[in-house]
Amino acid sequence: MALEPEGNNRLLQDVLARPGNETCADCGNPEPDWASLTLGVFVCQACSLLHRSIPHISRVKSVQDTWDASDVELMAATGNNAAKAKYEQKVPAFYYRPTHSDCKMLREQWIRAKYERNEFEFIEKQEPYSAGYREGFLWKRGRDNGQFLSRKFILSEREGALKYFNKQDARDPKAVMKIETLNATFQPAKIGNPCGLQITYLKDNSTRNIFVYHSDAKEMVDWFNAIRAARFHYLQVAFPGASDEELVPKLTRNFMKEGFMEKTGPKHTEGFKKRWFTMDDRRLMYFKDPLDAYARGEVFIGSKENSYTVLSGLPSSTQGYHWNHGITIVTPDRKFLFACETEAEQRDWISAFQRVINRPMRPQEYAGVTANLSVHTMYPTFYSRIPQCNAAMFSWRKSRNRSHREN
Repeated sequence: MALEPEGNNRLLQDVLARPGNETCADCGNPEPDWASLTLGVFVCQACSLLHRSIPHISRVKSVQDTWDASDVELMAATGNNAAKAKYEQKVPAFYYRPTHSDCKMLREQWIRAKYERNEFEFIEKQEPYSAGYREGFLWKRGRDNGQFLSRKFILSEREGALKYFNKQDARDPKAVMKIETLNATFQPAKIGNPCGLQITYLKDNSTRNIFVYHSDAKEMVDWFNAIRAARFHYLQVAFPGASDEELVPKLTRNFMKEGFMEKTGPKHTEGFKKRWFTMDDRRLMYFKDPLDAYARGEVFIGSKENSYTVLSGLPSSTQGYHWNHGITIVTPDRKFLFACETEAEQRDWISAFQRVINRPMRPQEYAGVTANLSVHTMYPTFYSRIPQCNAAMFSWRKSRNRSHREN
């Protein structure tokens, strides 16, 4: 009998090696080392902690513990593939499936939606984010005073917009965000709230950021997926021949990298200033504060075919920087100089830049640069050379002076 637990654990390892069980059932993390005895799924350690928050639904156990025969039989009879066939059978194409790199709140609500609320077994339970219309109140950060105030938001697929109102009984919205340019990404660390969501859209051809949160995690995730649903249906109309697999990556996007760097001006004689940088695909934006509504400037990064390169370090003649880990981006027009506080940050930024530079330009990315006529008069030389050379794909674009004030 002393060998029985060892035999059970060997059988468990055989079950764990079956197709589908080699990754976490909830976030896809490789080599899951925990299991839910009640649900029959293998999960990673991080997700096992989230399963513990729903003990009435899931009871977890390490695969390294001693197992009895009945528990092994339960896992063998279910497993990740069978559980997904049940609990994920009706997940809408637009619904965001979090990975192990996503924030805790997103992963927890995905787990609760599957196992606790059974949202993907019964379509009627998806009404909060699939109806095409959503109305409610979110705490929104004021552009100038930095205070979070309750604001009414309305998302309407029929009108093709997300709107918010400064007063509950106001007829006219303070801002109208067209679904066409809308993006949303969770930013709990930057916003300082576990349910913090950053929404961006184009306003007068400039990127506008607003920061919101809600005290209820489900409410905030429902808003996020409602935005994704609206984007999905918009793109289905805009690109009728595209498959779901082609459209889903375009619904929302996370930023490639964010963080502080120092930068200098175009003449390289100005002192370096600390700024918050956001890498959004090929657009590198910089802000004085991470929660600024508008970028102070923007760089469009082309590809190596357009003669862009990124180098470690700064030219030997460079002065005025405080951080010692420099980065030089070389373009056909000029060199852009940055400095990072640590070597690790320098490596991460260079890696992010290199991924973009190594990727060939798409036709729509060329069109995206030429379409921004708002800076044409500010950079006439820059735009006049677009038909002749690829050097036009990289330029600081200063945000225009704005008189409007939004709270």
